[in-house]
Amino acid sequence: MSEFKHVTVVREANVYFGGKVTSRTVIFEDGSRKTLGFMQAGEYSFDTGAAEIMEMIGGAMEVKLPGSEDWKTFAAGESFEVPANSKFDLVVKEYADYCCAYLED
Repeated sequence: MSEFKHVTVVREANVYFGGKVTSRTVIFEDGSRKTLGFMQAGEYSFDTGAAEIMEMIGGAMEVKLPGSEDWKTFAAGESFEVPANSKFDLVVKEYADYCCAYLED
């Protein structure tokens, strides 16, 4: 889906790693939420509360998911799931444009 309709967008940005990662929260009518974000080149580690699905919109990132020793590259049109209450590592070589959906238990 290239656009979201009938949503609320939180005005304030989520800013991480000195501004190298930013996102905006989108809240849907049913209460579900997603973030639309952008990462500049760098190495990052994130902790999750809820399970997430990260959908790549543009660029690419190398990802090491919880419980894995292997890195896997995800590019535009691909996605991956991260379990709740876990940590995952990323390497972005150029940029990554993404949409993160938070899954409810």
